[in-house]
Amino acid sequence: MKNNKEMGSALPGGSLASPVKITPEKITPAKIIWKKTDAPSIKLHLESAVPFLSFEALDSLGMFMNAFSTRLGGVSTGDEMASMNLSFARGDDEESVRENFRRMAHSAGFAPEDIVMAAQTHTANVRIVTEEDRGNGITRPKPYTDVDGLITNVPGLVLCTSYADCVPLFFADPVKKVIALSHSGWKGTQKKIGKVTVEAMTKAFGSRPEDIYAAIGPSICQDCYEVSEDVIDAFRQAFARDIWEKIFYAKENGRYQLNLWEANREVFREAGITDAHISLPNLCTRCNSALLYSHRAAGENEGRLAAFLSIRS
Repeated sequence: MKNNKEMGSALPGGSLASPVKITPEKITPAKIIWKKTDAPSIKLHLESAVPFLSFEALDSLGMFMNAFSTRLGGVSTGDEMASMNLSFARGDDEESVRENFRRMAHSAGFAPEDIVMAAQTHTANVRIVTEEDRGNGITRPKPYTDVDGLITNVPGLVLCTSYADCVPLFFADPVKKVIALSHSGWKGTQKKIGKVTVEAMTKAFGSRPEDIYAAIGPSICQDCYEVSEDVIDAFRQAFARDIWEKIFYAKENGRYQLNLWEANREVFREAGITDAHISLPNLCTRCNSALLYSHRAAGENEGRLAAFLSIRS
């Protein structure tokens, strides 16, 4: 049955179905287009039938689980949806999405019923997540709307946000043992949701920006992200003139190429995060649309990737 809702009924019981085997030709490193960056970046995990990505800088801390899905290893069908769609709001079969969540959770090492999902609408709103939120968006409806960032200090809760070109922002404070995950499209970046998230971590849990590790997840690169002048006008208002050349440039056709990775790195710096604690993605969703869902590559009907972050129990 098709379902356009953001969540359905509780996860059914039973054993995990056998993952779809990923053939080597679909995921060979030679077919992946990596961007060069000057910061620590991402590792692609191929050791299970459901590949995923993680940030080595966050992995090295030892106390956090971080993962970012690919479009491989699931059961969703169709050119735009195949095969690891992780959204109930894309017109996909609900049971296929639930099976995809089970597979991804099994591969990355968490339980799907521990997920707490955002309610993304391109705001700069963040929410403190507590034990009462466990399962929101997966086993029960979300009791909130317009939430693009999630923060918690509860071990075992798995924060989750969805993507298909927009920018995932990961935050981990190993001193206060606090994490956050925020969704930052061009609107969230212009509103500086990254800085809003850090300020909320500081206010709620006493995090110091210099202790926080931050990562910018797989998303659209500057080469692939053409925007109109009204978008650039919004960035001119939000960012200092001396960094404009880092984050956008004009083209002869009157449009611009926007760099959301550099813009969010500047937001992190403005929030007080040190360069040594910032990881960049070096992986573009549109450049790698066979591996990752991309709205710019596929249009309106593509599936959704997901970012996951938790404090290990």
